Parts: sequence; C-alpha cells; structure tokens
Amino acid sequence: MQNPRAFLRPLAVGAPTPLTDIPFRPSRMIHFFDPSNEKMATKVPDIAKKVDIILGNLEDAVKTENKEAARLGLVKIAKATDFGTTQLWTRVNSLDSPWALDDITTLVTEIGDKLDVIMLPKVEGAQDIHYIDRLLAQLEARAGVKKPILVHAILETALGMTNVEEIAAASPRMQGISLGPADLAASRRMKTTRVGGGHPGYLVRSDPPGEDLYEGRTSYQQDLWHYTIARMVDACAAADILPFYGPFGDIKDVVACEDQFRNAFLLGCVGAWSLHPVQIEIARKVFSPDPKDVEHAKIVVEAMGDGSGAVMINGKMEDDASTKQCLVMLDLARALAERDPDLAAAYNL
Repeated sequence: MQNPRAFLRPLAVGAPTPLTDIPFRPSRMIHFFDPSNEKMATKVPDIAKKVDIILGNLEDAVKTENKEAARLGLVKIAKATDFGTTQLWTRVNSLDSPWALDDITTLVTEIGDKLDVIMLPKVEGAQDIHYIDRLLAQLEARAGVKKPILVHAILETALGMTNVEEIAAASPRMQGISLGPADLAASRRMKTTRVGGGHPGYLVRSDPPGEDLYEGRTSYQQDLWHYTIARMVDACAAADILPFYGPFGDIKDVVACEDQFRNAFLLGCVGAWSLHPVQIEIARKVFSPDPKDVEHAKIVVEAMGDGSGAVMINGKMEDDASTKQCLVMLDLARALAERDPDLAAAYNL
C-alpha cells in the first residue's frame, strides 16, 4: 500500500518538492547533439536559439570510447552556455549499461540547476522510473538543486509498450514519453530496417475491378506506428504528461518526415526529435497550428460563449465538444506565440 499524499513529497531529505503539474513549454522539436564532437559542440549556442529543446546525447550514436568525453563535454557546454528560454535535456545511457550511474551522478551534481529533463532509454516498467526517481532526489539533495529534474521515458521495447500506462503514471517527475521506433521494431521482431515512417510492404489494396487479380488495383502504404503512437498518447494524456514522436531516420526524405511528424501531431504528440538541422524547420512548421485553424478556433469559441448549446458556422454544427477541441488549438497557439513573434503575428494573438 502507498499513501497517496506521499506521492508529492520529496524522496530524500533536502530534495526539492515534486511538481504538482508538468509545465507545458513549447516543445516542438528535441534537437540532439553529440557533446563529444567538438565541431558540433561549438554550434550549440547558435542552435539553442533556434529550437525549443536541445539535448546532449550520451547514449546511441556516441561511440563506447567517447562516452566519458560526451558526459564531460555536456557539463562544459552547459556551464558555458546561456540557453535562455530553450530547455536543456540529456539522454543518458540505459540503466543496464555501465555508464548510466556515472552519467546521472555527474550531470546532477555538476549542472543540476541547468538541466530540465533527463531522457531515459529502454524503460520497461515503473520500476525503472522508481529507481531514477529516488536516485535523482538523493543527488538533488546533495547538490542543493532547487527545482526537481524531470524524467522522460523512451518507449523502445515490447515490454515497455505493454507497461506504458504504469510508466506514464510512475512518478511526479514524469515529463513525457517518446516513441523509439528502431529499437521497438527490433524488440517486436518487426521486419523493417527503417527508423520510423511507413513501409511500402505494409499496405491495403483495393478489390479487383474484374477477374484479373493483378490489373487495376490501387494500393496505399500504411503507417506501421499508428497503434503505438495512439496508445502512447492515451497513456500520456491520462497521466497529464506529454507525448513525443521520436526520430525519423531518412534525413534526405523531408517529405516523408513531414508526413510522419504531421500524423503524430494530429494524433496528439506535442513534438518530435530532430537529428539534423533540416528537421528543425519541419518540426517547427508541423507542430505549430495552421493560422487558419487558429482563426477558426477563435470564431467558434467566441460564438459559443459559455460553451453550452450549439451554433451553426459556415454550415457546420459547433457544440461543447468542438469548443473543447478549439480550446486545445488556442492554448497551444498562445503558448507558441509567447516564444515566437512571427507566430504571434500570424495568429493575431
């Protein structure tokens, strides 16, 4: 049995009090960089001005011999950089690796007051979140960190998918969850080598127009990740945390990347990972509501008044449910407008 009132008490003496609500800040793109790459590190201050979240990656894409250099490089960059309103995140190594404990200990004690979120790979159940929750509280207390560092889980295994609801609700530190399609595909034994996106072999086909089964039939490529994203979004919404699409690996195919990001946006994701600067602008475009949709939302909310009853606008019925939909759009538009003057002008907010 757990005392429900204890859920919002610090897990270590001297640790900051857990947050009662996860603050929503613009989070359209989580831009990854390798802190062990000196050329890339020099670009961080400029890139940070262009993104909502910048993430120092210590896990995949960092060679084994560079793990320590990446960790120390992130400390150096964080201490030397004013990130302004941009969030600073890190992705540490998985809990079953030999580097995770040193990652977490070093980063919290050295740059804990600058670090907003720790992204944890390959989370498989609430036990993983409980472990890092207690560890972070102990380290925050030791280092005198004033605000709790939040935790973001990556959904990368079949077991994690099975336990996604308990992961989402495991701790007040839970900020959100990202889809990790490559590792999840391997864990599920899916027969794809793509990192995110659809697959030409996963399709539906129209019925034959005649007796020839091969002529005149149209086929449509389907989304391998529709079920997974939808279930992740539901788990996050139920726990009042934020869902994200993960990486899209084909950097050159900007069209397919935009399509996948938009699918995730329409299903409820607040942002996606960007692995290359070209994907920053795609995420900015896709995860910012269209000004036409924002204008329509304003009209509906104004016409509905107190939200009761129903009205006809341009031949369409609008009622309480559609007002709630419009408020979601307006809340996001206002949050983005506070950070982006161009969007403020486009939304007339």
